[in-house]
Amino acid sequence: MVPSGEAVDAFEAAIVAMFLREWRAAGRQGRPARIVIVDTVPEEQYLYAEFLLYQRLFARAGIEAVIADSGQLRCDGTLLSVNGQRIDLVYNRLTDFALDAPEYAALRRAWESDAAVVTPHPRAHALFADKRNLALLCDAPALRAMGADETTAALLAAQVPHTEIVDPNNAERLWAQRRDLFFKPWAGFGSRAAYRGAKLTRGVWQTIVQGEYVAQTLAPPGERRIGDAADSRSLKFDLRAYADVGQVLWLSARLYQGQTTNFRTPGGGFAPMFEEATGGSPDQDEATGIPPGATR
Repeated sequence: MVPSGEAVDAFEAAIVAMFLREWRAAGRQGRPARIVIVDTVPEEQYLYAEFLLYQRLFARAGIEAVIADSGQLRCDGTLLSVNGQRIDLVYNRLTDFALDAPEYAALRRAWESDAAVVTPHPRAHALFADKRNLALLCDAPALRAMGADETTAALLAAQVPHTEIVDPNNAERLWAQRRDLFFKPWAGFGSRAAYRGAKLTRGVWQTIVQGEYVAQTLAPPGERRIGDAADSRSLKFDLRAYADVGQVLWLSARLYQGQTTNFRTPGGGFAPMFEEATGGSPDQDEATGIPPGATR
């Protein structure tokens, strides 16, 4: 089943509502007058087209949006601006999640001084995206000790692949088990510097041990065939849920070949998900943009 036009409209409305909720959560009233979408040389980013889509989405909601390089930001501790224009909210697309680099000083100052609402910000990344958290989420006894109920602790431990923080104390054991593991920087993104253990060299391993990595039990990806019967081939895939405050807004997939997801595979990249209508609540599914039924 293909998502309806109403479902797409509901998804876009939910995206705008998410930003407005961030605005209110920061203690603001009304709506932001101007948003800036920030990245490093944004027009050279692979997903620059997505920035343009967000700009138009905000415009349809009556909010002015500009796209800017982080170097264009200016902050005096009370006001954040771009080219002399006041900025109320920053949609942060930078991958220095802690905003530690000197070139991001204006944005960090705006966040620390509350001169503008920044989303996502360093604290949000530390709480929700630092991969060291996975070592806790797969540990049922630790979750129960923190107050999680038995059902929640068991569910998380069963679904989150076993994860450990790599350090000199467990390095020898993890090296011996490497063929069953995947290694990722705990603050990494986009599969950069991520390695399947079976392909590790000793040189790369030393980098991992000395760096900031987690080791995760390998979860082999599923595969789908593309092309027609006369010329088909298998691609790996992963599924992605776009969610906010516990609600799934949209589902999509990534198709690829190789060790990690990428945009280089011919015929790969983002892919839509289609679902069969085999049950569920149509009203609820349309509201989230997800047709009812089982994923195919």
